[in-house]
Amino acid sequence: MSDQTTDWLGQPSDGDKPDPVRAARGHAKPALPRRFYKEADFSEDADGFRLTLDGRPANTPARNPLRLPDRALAERVAAEWGAQDTAIDPARMPLTRLANTAIDGVTPRLAEVAADLCAYAGTDLVAYRAGDPERLVAAQAEAWDPILAWARDAFGARVILSEGVMHVAQPDDTIRALSAAVNAVTDPFQLVGLHTLTTLTGSLLIALAVLEGRLTPAEAWEAAHVDETYQAAVWGRDAEAEARLEARRTEFEAAAAFVGASDRA
Repeated sequence: MSDQTTDWLGQPSDGDKPDPVRAARGHAKPALPRRFYKEADFSEDADGFRLTLDGRPANTPARNPLRLPDRALAERVAAEWGAQDTAIDPARMPLTRLANTAIDGVTPRLAEVAADLCAYAGTDLVAYRAGDPERLVAAQAEAWDPILAWARDAFGARVILSEGVMHVAQPDDTIRALSAAVNAVTDPFQLVGLHTLTTLTGSLLIALAVLEGRLTPAEAWEAAHVDETYQAAVWGRDAEAEARLEARRTEFEAAAAFVGASDRA
């Protein structure tokens, strides 16, 4: 992978607080690097599936092997590279950016990333409910109450609800139970996916439900956007807002692929 290309896929900084979401999103640049390869594929070895460009092994921005943990992810990452035109556009490569983040940013900082994620246990989206109108109250309850019931059964986590935006302190036992669920995730690819799902939705519970197979990615997306769906039904859809939401959904689906990527022991 050329130096120019690695610059476009994000150079990690040791001085920054680890933020898998920010690292995965990329940043605007004045020009895109030219595509320098003809074929994107992957090769299998004892450690996984490594991206290859014209048969040569590819690296991450930090010069680590760009290796995926399973064939399905490797196929999709190779497809991202194969789909580039004359220029390489990181905005069209969410899986590659997440893979780079998992390898370069999360692997050496598992404990820090997990700790950052555990902070969401006390401020979960699904704990904060509208007081009115009745239609929105009902929609939130329909989408979120089953998630709370599942979290109680799965983790012993009892979440206290609040009306509006007034902060409500969650029980210590709940914080510990949800933190234990996060700390049980030691695979960097799954952890970067879990972190991204959580920060995109504001809900650790929704992200954990995807991880544990309680919600499909589509169900999780809908649950996380009950308020937006209601607002669109009342006021109509704004084209610019919809475009931003669609971009976030692309990132969300990429993260869900990392969370559910094979059963890695």
